[in-house]
Amino acid sequence: MRDGSSRPQPEPSSWTLALRHFLERRLPLAHLLPDRQPYYVGSWVYVFGVVAIAGFIWVIGSGVVLALFGPQWWHQSGVGRFVNSLHLWSVQVFFVFMVLHLWGQYFMAGWRDGRAKTWMVGVVIFAISIVAAFTGFISQQNFDGQWIAVNAKDATNAAGIGSFFNVLNFGQMYGLHIVLLPALVGTLVAAHILLVRMHGVVRPIEPKRTAQPSDEESAS
Repeated sequence: MRDGSSRPQPEPSSWTLALRHFLERRLPLAHLLPDRQPYYVGSWVYVFGVVAIAGFIWVIGSGVVLALFGPQWWHQSGVGRFVNSLHLWSVQVFFVFMVLHLWGQYFMAGWRDGRAKTWMVGVVIFAISIVAAFTGFISQQNFDGQWIAVNAKDATNAAGIGSFFNVLNFGQMYGLHIVLLPALVGTLVAAHILLVRMHGVVRPIEPKRTAQPSDEESAS
């Protein structure tokens, strides 16, 4: 017969239990999957960020197809040229709306109220995306790509990184473009979204209120 006065046994201590409690405290489902948002989330500044993420998804999807079929396919096949163009214009959409979102957050002081990490991750995403786009233009395997690589060679040598970053090596540039850099950008984008969910979006800057004149001043 079970003793009704027995106390519940404490949970055994383990690293998985500690990790679970940490995630429950820092990443509650109410923040990760909210059903309501403040009214200012509908601002175009935040819409620009959503469109940039949509463009990034198209960049990854079209890039995977191009990597599977190779340069000969995207230069000689009609479907390949279409997917190549789709990849190029997805990159343009990604960059245009990412810059709009970045500058909008800059003028809104998006790092306020403990959101400095969110802002800095966004800046790093922009910087790495520039390198990713640069290696993509070099990896085109056409005259434009060769011209860009030859001119960039002098710049990288002058910067002292020519021995580590050989722009004339197609294998190195292609590997960076389809493996390392997309993985970095994708991981940082996920971290950026996670930080936004954890801390929420920053409130608009409140306008300065002018002091109301007193009754004596208005009477005079």
